[in-house]
Amino acid sequence: MAGNGGPDHGGVIETDVEIMTPDGTCDAAFTHPRSGSHPAVLLWADAFGLRPSMRAMAKRLAAGGYAVLVPNPFYRLTRAPFTDASKMSFQNPADMAKLRPLLETAKAPGHAETDAVAFFEFMDAQKAVDTERKAGVHGYCMGGLLSLKTAATLPGRIGAAASFHGGGLVTDGPDSPHLLAPRIKARLYIGIAENDDVRQPEVKDKLRHAFTAANVPAEIEVYPHAMHGWCVPDMPLHDGTAVYNRAAAERAWSKLTALYTAALA
Repeated sequence: MAGNGGPDHGGVIETDVEIMTPDGTCDAAFTHPRSGSHPAVLLWADAFGLRPSMRAMAKRLAAGGYAVLVPNPFYRLTRAPFTDASKMSFQNPADMAKLRPLLETAKAPGHAETDAVAFFEFMDAQKAVDTERKAGVHGYCMGGLLSLKTAATLPGRIGAAASFHGGGLVTDGPDSPHLLAPRIKARLYIGIAENDDVRQPEVKDKLRHAFTAANVPAEIEVYPHAMHGWCVPDMPLHDGTAVYNRAAAERAWSKLTALYTAALA
């Protein structure tokens, strides 16, 4: 169900919408150019969910000719925004106690998969979406994992998927996202933070092996001097150091738009 139309932001329209899923009503932001129909893109937020920084990313992408949905990944527990991301800290036990149940529900088995189906059913019913063209999905941190799940859930619909400083893409469990490679038909881009690579240098190699074995075209690279979360402007400081890296974030954005230009044509 669509909500009231929002204001025009430099040629794009942002609308607050509510989408019915098997588990309830998800609040979301749907942003698209004023006229015409365009490729659909699902943007999965990071651990701080749907908020102004994610809305801004959607508006920027929509201005390039895409219909972008940013859902609240925590709708089962709370409406968005649930916090001011810039004031949170992953090093603060109280903040982590607040975040942990939200992250658990977003990443729970089956949740992203059923949500993705509902989200694309919503988008594909909108006049702003060109259903004859493939769709894209990308995400940040937690959203990178959800993007791979989405690509595997809707292989006939998703033509491109990207993960930026994604977490949990490779685990030792039988449900590790990298094992979904045989079900993915999209072109992929995986951007890895340097400090994530230092902690788990094997991740990039296991991803490359999985995608190569499944004949999935994928570009995987490590961003030097970039910390986990580098793409997001309101990412909280890490031990007093700024995480957002404008130069690296702009490079990641150019990789994303190039991926969508090539794969969603």
